[in-house]
Amino acid sequence: MQHTSPLSLWLLAAALLTAAPASAAPGQTVIPAGSAASLPAGTEHFTGSVRVDPAFSTEAPQRVYGAYVTFEPSARTDWHTHPLGQTLIVTFGTGLTQEWGGPIRTIHQGDVVICRPNVKHWHGAKADSWFSHIAVGVPGEDISNEWLEPVTDEEYAKLK
Repeated sequence: MQHTSPLSLWLLAAALLTAAPASAAPGQTVIPAGSAASLPAGTEHFTGSVRVDPAFSTEAPQRVYGAYVTFEPSARTDWHTHPLGQTLIVTFGTGLTQEWGGPIRTIHQGDVVICRPNVKHWHGAKADSWFSHIAVGVPGEDISNEWLEPVTDEEYAKLK
């Protein structure tokens, strides 16, 4: 099992810091679209081309963050877990998701995927479609998602 590397933590921290945090002061905060820099997800825990666009992060007591994640056709995450879970809101295209040992599920625009804490899973684009989702999560102190083995090209090819 592999924990998030310092580079991955740095990229996530940079993404979250460039997304304007919601103030702890009363009232509303408006974060203009495109105000945070778009970042390539890299190849360390992703297969194919994936882009992350930070959307927001909040301070206690809200403690939640969100990012738009866009996958080119066939792009996908490695198997991974989230210690506090994650929610995906599909915004475009057709994607795939799978829990370890479970069936592969096709997901479409408007679908919501709730990834329970510590459930091993992966998600990404179908071979013939771009795919985007909003990833919403809760950061924890001294914990982060755990990246595991890749979904191999051979495993992914069985999905067609």
